[in-house]
Amino acid sequence: MKTYITILEYDRLFPTDDVSLISTNIGKKHYIDSKSFESLKSFVSYEENYKYLDVIQGGKALQAKQYVGVIETKTGTTIEVLPKIAGNDNKKEIRKTFLKMLRRLKHSPFKHLNSAHLKTDNMHLLEVFISMFSEELSQLIKKGIASDYITIEENSTFVKGKLKVKEQLQHNLTHQERFFIAYDSYESNRIENRLIKSTLQYLIKNSNSSTNKKRLREFLFVFEEIKPARNPRDDFAKITKTRQLKHYESILQWCELFLNNKSFVSFKGDDVAFALLFDMNRIFEDYVAYKMKKQYPDLLIKTQHSSEHLLTMPRKQFSLRPDLMLNDNAIGDTKWKLVDANKRNHGLSQSDLYQMFAYGKKYEREELYLIYPKSENFTISQREPFNYEDAMPLRVLCFDCKKGEIEGFDFE
Repeated sequence: MKTYITILEYDRLFPTDDVSLISTNIGKKHYIDSKSFESLKSFVSYEENYKYLDVIQGGKALQAKQYVGVIETKTGTTIEVLPKIAGNDNKKEIRKTFLKMLRRLKHSPFKHLNSAHLKTDNMHLLEVFISMFSEELSQLIKKGIASDYITIEENSTFVKGKLKVKEQLQHNLTHQERFFIAYDSYESNRIENRLIKSTLQYLIKNSNSSTNKKRLREFLFVFEEIKPARNPRDDFAKITKTRQLKHYESILQWCELFLNNKSFVSFKGDDVAFALLFDMNRIFEDYVAYKMKKQYPDLLIKTQHSSEHLLTMPRKQFSLRPDLMLNDNAIGDTKWKLVDANKRNHGLSQSDLYQMFAYGKKYEREELYLIYPKSENFTISQREPFNYEDAMPLRVLCFDCKKGEIEGFDFE
């Protein structure tokens, strides 16, 4: 039986051998079984992985950071990490808001899905993702599973197609009754469908939802005649994108996520069975850009514009890439950090201020905006700007993730 544990950013995990404590929480303190805890400690011992969880209290606890999503240990414990979102104390509501944000993540399969089709109230993220995969596969099946002429080589008792002379001599020198042949067959047993078959088999084993399992088995029946992929990593590399297979693009993204652990962040080691993690900085950036274009339709917004460099001599170095270019006179940058309006200068980090100064100078913009998520002590945009210089003010803006809009400020 799988164990699901849901925590928020910066919550802490503690090991326990007391079964009654597992999955319980006291404030920001959560308990998991000792074996799973040790697996997670090993996972973050790699330099590439320590950014996902902090080892604290001398190794006696782990603390979540700004990477959210799902980590499943080999012992069957699934840890769901959700973002801290102001105005949401209920984890079901947080999950809904997070999924709404996730659908605006660029270059991902999430943007194709309609939230009305997903019943996520009682699902952890892993089950939500499986449900999303099922929904995408359902659409693919309605459009039709691709077939093609596939060259099949086999040692047969009859001649069909072309006799492979070299293989015939290798395999059948003493078996005159057999023929090593190659022939073309029009069928669905192609790489793309084999990868889908393998993904279905994998998810049936890993899902804990009876609803998801039922749908996956129904899909598996559709792919009954198709063989599973032998080596998914190599098979993905063999796929050639064509116009005829454009309707496969999204489902293959899902397959790669599940089969190859191809998350939106990279990690090392095999201490966990599965990890699908997202950097909230990136999700917040794409979500803010999308919502600002909706909130301010007359504002010309360009994202990830890059034409300037910090150094220009002896050659251009250190590209400057602000998140948002606003009209021809302003720059905006998003930061998934907690700021506190009660602290001096909102508790802004010096590095963020240096970065904005560099943007303003190099791009010669008159207005600068730092955009942070709404939090407990930051509920409305800063009225008066900070000033680097008279001609270069900096404003700190508050973005409400639940509403999907900037609060307390209007761009004129």
